[in-house]
Amino acid sequence: MGSLFRSEEMSLVQLFIQPEAAYHTISELGEAGVVQFKDLNEDVSSFQRKFVNEVRRCDEMERILRYIETEIKKDKIMIPEPSEIPRAPFPREMIDLEAHLESTEGDIKKLSDNEAKLKTNLLELIELQQVLEKTRGLFNEQDEHRTSMESRSLILDEVNASGVGGQHLSFMAGVINRERVPAFERMIWRVSRGNVFLRQAPIEKPLEDPTGQDVFKTVFVIFFQGEQLQSRMRTICTGFHATLYICPNVRKDREELENNLRTRVEDLNTVINQTNDHRQRVLSTVTKELYNWSVMVKKMKAIYHTLNMFNVDISTRCLIGECWIPVKARQVVQQALNDGCEQSGSTIRSFLNVVPTMETPPTFNNTNKFTKGFQNLIDAYGVASYREVNPALYTIISFPFLFAVMFGDAGHGVIILLSGLIMVLREKKIMAEKISGEIAKIFFGGRYIILLMGLFSIYTGMIYNDVFSRSVNIFGSGWVVTYDNTTMVENKFLQLNPNGSYTGSPYEFGLDPVWQLATNKILFLNSFKMKLSIIFGVVHMIFGVCLSVANHLYFRNYASIFLEFLPQLVFLVLIFLWMVVMMFLKWIMFSASYEPPYSPGCAPSILILFINMMLFKSSEPLDKCKEYMFDGQKELQLAFFVCAIVCVPVMLLGKPIYIKLSKKPTVHKHNGNGSNGDINGIELQTSTAHTHEAPQNGHGHGDDMGEILITQIIHTIEYVLSTISHTASYLRLWALSLAHAQLSEVLWHMVMHMGFTFGLYVGGAVLFFIFGAWAIGTLVILVLMEGLSAFLHTLRLHWVEFMSKFYDGAGYAFTPFCFKRLIDEDEAEEK
Repeated sequence: MGSLFRSEEMSLVQLFIQPEAAYHTISELGEAGVVQFKDLNEDVSSFQRKFVNEVRRCDEMERILRYIETEIKKDKIMIPEPSEIPRAPFPREMIDLEAHLESTEGDIKKLSDNEAKLKTNLLELIELQQVLEKTRGLFNEQDEHRTSMESRSLILDEVNASGVGGQHLSFMAGVINRERVPAFERMIWRVSRGNVFLRQAPIEKPLEDPTGQDVFKTVFVIFFQGEQLQSRMRTICTGFHATLYICPNVRKDREELENNLRTRVEDLNTVINQTNDHRQRVLSTVTKELYNWSVMVKKMKAIYHTLNMFNVDISTRCLIGECWIPVKARQVVQQALNDGCEQSGSTIRSFLNVVPTMETPPTFNNTNKFTKGFQNLIDAYGVASYREVNPALYTIISFPFLFAVMFGDAGHGVIILLSGLIMVLREKKIMAEKISGEIAKIFFGGRYIILLMGLFSIYTGMIYNDVFSRSVNIFGSGWVVTYDNTTMVENKFLQLNPNGSYTGSPYEFGLDPVWQLATNKILFLNSFKMKLSIIFGVVHMIFGVCLSVANHLYFRNYASIFLEFLPQLVFLVLIFLWMVVMMFLKWIMFSASYEPPYSPGCAPSILILFINMMLFKSSEPLDKCKEYMFDGQKELQLAFFVCAIVCVPVMLLGKPIYIKLSKKPTVHKHNGNGSNGDINGIELQTSTAHTHEAPQNGHGHGDDMGEILITQIIHTIEYVLSTISHTASYLRLWALSLAHAQLSEVLWHMVMHMGFTFGLYVGGAVLFFIFGAWAIGTLVILVLMEGLSAFLHTLRLHWVEFMSKFYDGAGYAFTPFCFKRLIDEDEAEEK
């Protein structure tokens, strides 16, 4: 829990590794995943680094693996994942793996090429069969109603057959893709000027091309006369990628060719099936090891890529690298260095050396599967600066609670709870299936957030006594009806007097269910939820201001406690917390059983009192009533307002004057390794976390008093105005809660209530379908859309209203060299 409150303490270390042990050592560090390496060769081109050849070999092996995986997926063979992830192979095994992958690639390519050639031959034979089958009717057609062009063609055919005359009629047959037929026909007509006779017949069944795709083709026959037209027709067929086939004129020759084709097609199908079986056996054998090969190659490539970040000390034959490590993981890193030396058989031990530095260390918050989702919410706004207070710890409770205040329905909370509970209970199975959808990944990553949002929504729903817009009467109402039945039925404007109709014992838990029947229900809930939102908002902001003390104490900015924290806290407490106190005083001091000036009619408006406090005004009270709730309230409020106003110049001028008088450098070192500058401190320097380096001269903006003063003016004005705007911003808790309740009630009365207007038997059948419509509307509108809206508003309350009081968020995340993370990222990119 300590690392969640504040990020892990980091150290910059140098690793001194012998070349023969470097590969094994980096492999052990990659398995441990606790080291973030720095590139010491940034000015060196990637092609000039020491291990560039090994990286290229790994790239080539990855290309081979991608080709093999493509062929396996083409045959729809499932790739199993092993129960254990293999470790990185030894360097000497790299040659054997490379040779085996090249041999496997050659075998698969040879099988694929043979299969493609066989399928090409089969396609040609099938197309020729279709040509013979479709043209059989053209040559044997004896239609009495043939056109004049057909008559001339037959006459010319008879003349040519008898050898009379010098004219000769030729034809050309083939197949073409069906989508090209209209353009093909127009081109032939235009080129031949109508002197060519074209007949076509579509092939009903699709043909399979060598790539495995289905194509639709059409058989065509072109009758023409003369060598010039023959040359033109052949050119057109070539341009439209049509395949031409020789079709005999004699019927006997055609029948003999069809018989031969039938035999050849059967033989070719047999050969193709045998080839496919052999290909399946080869790919099935490769599939068992494909995942292991892919993981090993990725690990090898990552190791050599990391080694390229090292410097080579020629004099001592040693590789020197720099990296960030958590202080708690130092023993883990040292053990990895020792294991690497033992595996390589090196007699010289590797060691690490802590390096003092002024660079900003990375931020590392150690999380588990429960806290990771909440940490991601904070990191989405900005990664915490090094060692500053992490809001994720408090977000675990405050985020689902504020969401529930806006959502506030126990029935809808049950739906959200069940959704999160299903994902939590089946998380291992879902993780094994590896979700590919981006939205599904987001929901699954926040499964514990959804679970807590459902739990808190059930709690606030019971407080509001709101279950699917209905109230439940478990403990019995605290109100009693003192009127008879006749009066209740005839008097539509009947009201219950709190002084006589209220028993004095409140409802055991939550809101009294009698308010569900009250005509002034919305007025009461408006006032109730509005006050609750202000109370929660003020407490939340005060807590955020108090968290800044932890930053000031850790970074030893003690002056900021007196010149920033205390004025900010006093300003917020004396104005806005006093408004909250007045709400509680009003609830306690005024009752229906009291006489004026403490009767309900004399209760003053908190808003009017607050405005009069700000403007030094007074309002005329009613008869027998008082303007204020107690004697001396006016003077007390005046003192509060004066003290709050005095805090403004302290916030404005306190730090600049202190910096001028102290004449201290603006960058402080702390007791940890590295420095990340000031977090809400007195230095007022610009954040250096984005450049990962702190100022080296020891002076930021502290030497320029004009700039310091301007910056402090901006911060002071921003804080004073934000206290007002942020307090008003928490009213979204009231607005969304009221909107959600009203939408739920409208959906009940407009949809679900319709089923109760019919008779007993008809109503039962109609209610079945109406319930379906109501359930769909509830899930889509009230749970999904309203839930997403409440989630976004809650996120804004944390990012702006809460975290702005103490959170800098100018750090950069710790990204360790970890094989598991690299493999998961690669798989996510592939999907």
